[in-house]
Amino acid sequence: MATVELTFSALPAHVRTARLVATAIARRTGVEESLLDEVRLAVGEACSRAVEAHRVHCPGEPIRIELKDDSGRFEVTVSDLAPSDEIEQAQPIDLGTLSDSFMSGFGIAVIAGLADDVEVFPSPKGMRIRMSWPAHANGHP
Repeated sequence: MATVELTFSALPAHVRTARLVATAIARRTGVEESLLDEVRLAVGEACSRAVEAHRVHCPGEPIRIELKDDSGRFEVTVSDLAPSDEIEQAQPIDLGTLSDSFMSGFGIAVIAGLADDVEVFPSPKGMRIRMSWPAHANGHP
């Protein structure tokens, strides 16, 4: 299992870099070419949401991305430090039970449509969005 960690300041220009890094690592871990656009778009949406939240609540704090391949999956976790007013506990959200305003306001509906598997962990101390896609262990589909 290989893990890459990336942190960046809450600037929109860094979202592009995060997308490029995620796409390159996804390709290298064996995510099918047909899924790379979904990886790029989902990571971009999660990072854009984090940048927006940080710019409002904690502009000096970094956003963290963790990318790893584990048991035939390519997994990306985007973590921010902006408090979530929507939900007060750090439990995963059932994406089927969220209100439309929560879904559209944070772009989570878009992410859920792009990633094979998504978990969202909001808390008063920040939000983590974990996304994953199937990958071939040898790095070649």
